[in-house]
Amino acid sequence: MDNRETQCSGPTVALAFLGGAMAGMVAGLLLAPKPGVETRRALKGYGRKAEEEVLEKAKEARAALDRVIERGEHFLAEKTADVEAAVKAGGETLKEKMDTCCS
Repeated sequence: MDNRETQCSGPTVALAFLGGAMAGMVAGLLLAPKPGVETRRALKGYGRKAEEEVLEKAKEARAALDRVIERGEHFLAEKTADVEAAVKAGGETLKEKMDTCCS
């Protein structure tokens, strides 16, 4: 067997969390049944709570995505400046070599 480490991404963890919440809710309904009105009320409460959690996770994911985009834009700007400087320096060196060679 491989001894490789496995890592889970954020979305994988979120889906596992939601799946566990759903399984817990179903098990709760099956193991401790209540009258219909109480069950519906409980389901609405679970639904609201799940909705709030999903919205919060979506906000966190959006903030993380914004940070990654900002870092990527900064990195790209740095590398673009580096390439432009290298091209300019290469052009100047080539011109100097041509001047010394052909004069």
